Amino acid sequence: MGTEIIYTGAGGNDTDTGKQVADQSWENTGNSGILKSMNEGLPIRVISGHEHHSSYSPNRGYTYAGLYKVVDAWREEGKSGYQICRFHLVYIGENAPDETSEQIEIDFSSDGGGTRRSQTTVDRIIRNTRLTQEIKSLYDNACQICGTKIPTKNGFYSEGAHIRPLGEPHNGEDSLDNLLCLCPNHHVMLDRGAFSISDDFKLIGVENKELLMHHDHDINKANLAYHRNCFEFD
Repeated sequence: MGTEIIYTGAGGNDTDTGKQVADQSWENTGNSGILKSMNEGLPIRVISGHEHHSSYSPNRGYTYAGLYKVVDAWREEGKSGYQICRFHLVYIGENAPDETSEQIEIDFSSDGGGTRRSQTTVDRIIRNTRLTQEIKSLYDNACQICGTKIPTKNGFYSEGAHIRPLGEPHNGEDSLDNLLCLCPNHHVMLDRGAFSISDDFKLIGVENKELLMHHDHDINKANLAYHRNCFEFD
């Protein structure tokens, strides 16, 4: 899509036919390398080849497409029926293709201590702040995993975390049954797949606790199953 790329990871292919014959895994060195770039905020260089049929691909040979940031990673069922790893890449260089969506300015610090500005294109998802405030109020700003309440000068801080992310390609709903009240640390860990949640609300992965649940909070277990599948916990 020019400024955005949905990239399919490596692994699970028959070496002779190239067809998918097994699930892809985050343990694959290629996939884990891209995850490392995402987790450490490191850009990756994208090369476009002529065999990829897109208006942004060259007619022959290869072309340097620029620097992209990895903003998301998940697993889904591919055309062959096997699980594949997918990555969402966003262009962070200059001279992006023309787009019709909103233009914003981003500051980049330079070696000389000054600042240069570059325009980039973003599509904003409008989240329902009322729902976020509702989930925070329900748990009195206490993280549902560690119970931490972060004090500020004007009360306590917490974050509303979506179990199934909003927007394409996840298309999660902005609803209470898809929201958790988390501290910033556990919010990032959930989004990056450090742990997931079973249907009986036990944590899987680097955390071995149980999700704190309010009796008025009903979670859609289909969202939990989606998150587990994305990060290979099923």
